[in-house]
Amino acid sequence: MIIRLTDEGYTEEEEITGVSASTAGGPWFNSFTLQQREELVCQVLESMPRSQIAKIYRRIAPCLQFDVVAALPSELSLTIFSYFSAPALLKCALVCKRWRKLADDSALWKKLCLQRGWQWKQPTLQHSPLYPTFEDFDDEGMGDDEETELPAFHEQDSGYISQILDNNFPEVVGLPSTPRIAEHHAVAASKRGRESRQPPSNKTRLNIRHSAPSILPSADPPKPDYKQLHQTRVLLHNRLLNGSYRFLTLQTHNTPNAHSGAIYCLQLYTYPEDGRQVLFTGSKDRTIREWNLTLGVVERVFESVHHGSVLSLCVHGNYIASAGTDKKVCVWDLRDGKLVRKIKDHEDNVLCVRFNDKRLVSCSKDRTIRTYKFPDLRPDKIFYGHRAAVNAVAIVDDNIVSVSGDKSMRLWDAKTGALLKTFEGHHTRGIASIDFQPPFIISGSSDKHVRFFDVTTQHGWSTCSEFHNPTPLAAAQICDACGRGGSNEADSEGESSRLHRKYRPVNKDDEVHSDLVRSVALGSELAVSGSYDKSVKVWDRESGALLADLKDRHEGRIFCVGFDCTKIVSCGEDSKICIWDLSYGIDTSFIML
Repeated sequence: MIIRLTDEGYTEEEEITGVSASTAGGPWFNSFTLQQREELVCQVLESMPRSQIAKIYRRIAPCLQFDVVAALPSELSLTIFSYFSAPALLKCALVCKRWRKLADDSALWKKLCLQRGWQWKQPTLQHSPLYPTFEDFDDEGMGDDEETELPAFHEQDSGYISQILDNNFPEVVGLPSTPRIAEHHAVAASKRGRESRQPPSNKTRLNIRHSAPSILPSADPPKPDYKQLHQTRVLLHNRLLNGSYRFLTLQTHNTPNAHSGAIYCLQLYTYPEDGRQVLFTGSKDRTIREWNLTLGVVERVFESVHHGSVLSLCVHGNYIASAGTDKKVCVWDLRDGKLVRKIKDHEDNVLCVRFNDKRLVSCSKDRTIRTYKFPDLRPDKIFYGHRAAVNAVAIVDDNIVSVSGDKSMRLWDAKTGALLKTFEGHHTRGIASIDFQPPFIISGSSDKHVRFFDVTTQHGWSTCSEFHNPTPLAAAQICDACGRGGSNEADSEGESSRLHRKYRPVNKDDEVHSDLVRSVALGSELAVSGSYDKSVKVWDRESGALLADLKDRHEGRIFCVGFDCTKIVSCGEDSKICIWDLSYGIDTSFIML
């Protein structure tokens, strides 16, 4: 008989792979205090090889991780995230899925957008521009400076620009409207224009296209995506800083139904009914034209009313007002194109017209400012006081600001007619242009400089060192190395270098305009100026730092500039309308312009 012995080198029982905490050290271990246990574990770990310690760390690491934010109710987590900046939210989205969901919450991005005045628009069809030897003359759109004596051949000129330095220019001289051009006619004109201006090569056609494909209407409009809105606005701003834009010329000498003379004024306008953006321009040819920015063609012409150059226009609330060398102010209703009123109260060229929901204001070479009740256009008040032509006015609520060739800027109460304040010593020569967003004013002058300041403190920046008076900064905002404002953290626009150069003392000589600053426009973050030196410059609103210098596009002096977050537009004596498009290749149909 064979006796079966037990094989001590093999067992059929499952291998014990772990030891429970209760049996790991026996009763003696459980009797230790926490401090004693900690000391014992440290001694054991010190006696083990590095590879074993790494294994132990991997086993206990999950026990050491605890996401406090994820453990909170969503409402509390979102409250914490609401204090974060856009860059911080983008970093939080990289942590984990839970944090990404919180960081992408639309309410957080809506708050950031509203803080900067960025509004969502329900996308419709995309509307963006499709199109990519003049005679020398004097500019009629501004009056003389107080002490300027004009050459004999200028004495009969109805509108000579303030402080002209080059007297070799001969005399400068800058429709009820036509029915809106039918869609098929506009398309045909667009095709003819493209055939006459574009070479047949594929490459050229691709270069001219500068916007994303149209967004087709949907039965269920998309919900507002405020993160997308914020990121798109940041992208547009970065394109400006990096000089990334598509240049287009809306009007050339071959453009069908285009202006036949210098273009003195322009304004971008968005129809409130459908969000369609158009461009209005006024010209020496005595007409106002409405441009379809989708097709790049003229859609409507206002003619046969002005008998001189159209020097200024203003569009607001389905009305358009214009002013010119014929001493007239004309107002049309955009809904039917009919002329509402012709006003001829000024005794000389009307150089600027502006209006809001309450009143219309105009200024003239006759050194007066006149206001009218709106919309009935009853005469209201006449403002006297300027010692030279009043070149430009601006109106916001019940405040009117005027600038003149007498180098002064005046703030008026539109309701009472009282002069609230006179600002002098801001420019060394006559002031040519102005824009007003209370409490801030920006002005351009014959002295070739731009000035931006707060009317309540008179602190601000200037491209001239003599008038540069920036708002004092807190010590924490000043870089110890160079004395300039800065930040340790770049914002979401990737502007660390821009932040670093904020509040610099003044722009360098090669960065400022080299001739009269004819037009200025003020936005929430930027300021734009156009000059006789044929350049358009973009400035940081807060610091006055030069962000972009757009030149070598016009062949003559620039008379007017305008802009929004997607484009910069200019016009001048060469009859060109130039567009620097920042939105090429991206969808901007949801941005409120």
